[in-house]
Amino acid sequence: MKLFIVFFLFFNLLLEANEAHGVALAKSLHLSAGSKAIVQWERIFQSPRKMKRYKIEALSQQDRDILKEYLINHAIDSDQPTIAGI
Repeated sequence: MKLFIVFFLFFNLLLEANEAHGVALAKSLHLSAGSKAIVQWERIFQSPRKMKRYKIEALSQQDRDILKEYLINHAIDSDQPTIAGI
């Protein structure tokens, strides 16, 4: 049981760290998660041309994955949009 609790706490800290890193990456690229719907963010990450337009292509693959997860989790049509009242 203690091992489960330790694992749970570690996993939770990792998620929070990724969330904070995603926020920082989005801010550094002047991206707002709530400015697009989930499908729009997915299309951006599928297109090298669109990633270049938003300067995402310069990021490492790990940073891209973290940024994509953050943007999709907080898109305008997600369960946790960054825009209040939606």
